[in-house]
Formats: sequence, C-alpha cells, structure tokens
Amino acid sequence: MTSIASVTLEVADPAAADRFYSTAFGLGDRLRLAASEAPTTGFRGFTLSLVVSQPADVDALVEAAVQTGATTLKPAAKSLWGYGGVVQAPDGTIWQIASSSKKNTGPATRQVDEFVLLLGVEDVKASKQFYVEHGLAVGKSFGGKYVEFATEGPVKLALYKRRGLAKVAGVSPDGTGSHRLTIGGDAGPFTDPDGFAWTTASENASV
Repeated sequence: MTSIASVTLEVADPAAADRFYSTAFGLGDRLRLAASEAPTTGFRGFTLSLVVSQPADVDALVEAAVQTGATTLKPAAKSLWGYGGVVQAPDGTIWQIASSSKKNTGPATRQVDEFVLLLGVEDVKASKQFYVEHGLAVGKSFGGKYVEFATEGPVKLALYKRRGLAKVAGVSPDGTGSHRLTIGGDAGPFTDPDGFAWTTASENASV
C-alpha cells in the first residue's frame, strides 16, 4: 500500500512559517517547509485538513492558529457532517479543522487524529485513474465528486472537484501559478495532471 510520509509547503519565510506551525498545530515531521519565491496567486488548489475527535478540539486548534497569526475563512460551526472551521495560515495555506462529532466527550485537547491532504482537481475521475495507475488504492469513491485513497503513513490523500473544494474553503476557485506544495511518498517522483508534484519522502526539504 502506498505511504505518504509528509507534505512540504513552499513558503517565502521558512523560519516564520516554522514558528507558526510549531505553535499552532505541532504536526512534527508530517509537515515540512522549503523556501520558495515561486509566483502564485489566489487559490492554490488544495487544502490541508486536521481531523480531531470533538468540537472542543476544533475550537482549541482554531484559536491557537488565529492567535498565532492565521485568518479565519469560515468560523467553526456545526454542519450536517459534524463541526468544523477553516483558517488561512500567514503563508497562504488553507487549513480545514473538523470533527465528525457534534458533542464534546471530554476536556479539549489539540490532538490530531488524521492529517489529510485534499487536492482540488479539474476531473476527479481522470485524476483517480492516474493515481490508481501509479499504485494508489481507492478507499472511498463518490463518482466524479470525491475520492479518498487507502494510503498508509501519517498523511491521508483525497481528491475533490477544484471548484467544490474552494467553496468548502470559503474562497474563490480562481488561482494561477505554483501550488507551492510537494508530496513526499513512495509512489513518486511524478507530477499529476493538475500539476501537483510528488517526490520520494527522503528528498523532501525541512527547516
């Protein structure tokens, strides 16, 4: 089974980004950083999701992110599927923080149960086929709208229609230039149909 060890965000100021992520989320080696001045505007075509066990944990992580410099795109609130909110880090990366539970079962913690990379793609079916041909197994699939892969390792991967993902994030789907993202796993190296680059996990940069 394909393993994804980490994602690398390309940022203008790695030291500042490292301070933000260490303070707000504390994700360790799952999240890496590399210096980049690659041109990018608008929506970069992906979000990162932190899945936690209860609403209080969502609130704790959102509060930590905002206090450390993040911008709220969608305030945390209940929905049909659970409870969650969306913030944008100072480097521009969009983070969804969510729980499938609508009720708290204990004191708030900042423990992250799942770290999920959601790629916004133009053609979900075509991208799913591309990834299957590169060795990834499909875990869940909902036609041309959403695909979740059965990967091992600390990072999960899912595909979403680009416009739909932008709507979930609360931003315009328009964007150009670099994704400013590299995926480190044992399926690469390659670049997918939407321009997302994979590399071997050992080649990922880190602060």
